[in-house]
Amino acid sequence: MSESRSASGEHPGPSASGGSARGSSTTRGPAIDGGPRPARRSLSGYLRTVGLYGLTMWAVVTFVFLLPRLMPGDPLQGLDSPDSGTFIYDPQTRAKVAAYYGLDQPLSSQYASYLVDLLHGDLGWSISQNAPVATLIAGRLPWTLLLMGSAIALSSLISFHLGVTAGWRRGGRLDRALIVSSSAARAIPEYAMASLLLVAFAVLVPVFPQAGGYTPFARHATPIAAAADVLRHLALPLAALTLGLAGNKFLLVRNSVISTLGEDYILLARAKGLPQHLLKYRHSGRNIMLPFLTILGIQIGFAAGGSLFVEAVFAYPGMGTLVNGAVTARDYPLLQGTFLVLALVVLVANLVIELLYGAVDPRVAR
Repeated sequence: MSESRSASGEHPGPSASGGSARGSSTTRGPAIDGGPRPARRSLSGYLRTVGLYGLTMWAVVTFVFLLPRLMPGDPLQGLDSPDSGTFIYDPQTRAKVAAYYGLDQPLSSQYASYLVDLLHGDLGWSISQNAPVATLIAGRLPWTLLLMGSAIALSSLISFHLGVTAGWRRGGRLDRALIVSSSAARAIPEYAMASLLLVAFAVLVPVFPQAGGYTPFARHATPIAAAADVLRHLALPLAALTLGLAGNKFLLVRNSVISTLGEDYILLARAKGLPQHLLKYRHSGRNIMLPFLTILGIQIGFAAGGSLFVEAVFAYPGMGTLVNGAVTARDYPLLQGTFLVLALVVLVANLVIELLYGAVDPRVAR
């Protein structure tokens, strides 16, 4: 009976793991005391999830504090170089700079001061750029979010559609071609893919700009022309990041679709004469959303790291160029701020995805 309801579209059919709809008793079955219990996550469940992410955030804050200090050298080494714009030859002035940033204090005191500043919303003052860290990040973060968000959305749409199509036509020429191309895209690192695209479409065939996020000193007649200029500069970095992200999700979708083709609810839906697009996307494709969301959450972290390398290749005005300059200068406050903000973006995105699990599969809400 549950299979008949699945085929008619009243229920989504089996879970994302490929199980039969007959196992849906865990979703709407009776409670232990015999009474009905709705399949929704309780408030304590949400609070527990948020608490776990809060604990993870504290661990990230601690790691972000320790990571720059584990690197060789310190920020004051740059002050000793006459070639730097912040060269200090006076030992007394150098000592004052060290005292201002707390670099002459024990590590525990520096950590306590760092936590107190974070609680007050203060990310510190950049040593190398002589500006507030929050101001520097606010000017670069929107560019990185534009690149990351566009790459994740575009790769998700492409991989889902091509994965369902390849799985539905398994063994065909299109399926084999997509498998080879996705495997090649997965094997090439983002920075190498970015370099290839830069040479091919910005040097040999100069279709797109070589660097930057917009044309300097350009005066655009309309906002649409300004947006088009930004999109032209975004095209190659977006392509480099999207190709790598789409390869993993494509193989997941394809294999999941193949595993559902022999299920009873698919055979029954075929026998009822449902259109093929409903079979592909509503019955087969819908039941792979849970593992698709899982790998999407994992890839957000890879997208954050990959965007830093891609931005460095194209001199894109995002967080990547900011991090590169901070690493070179051993700028502790700037490194702490950039890593913390990127980690916070990844954690918040994964928290949203985890809270969406209950809406995708009611059994997860239990």
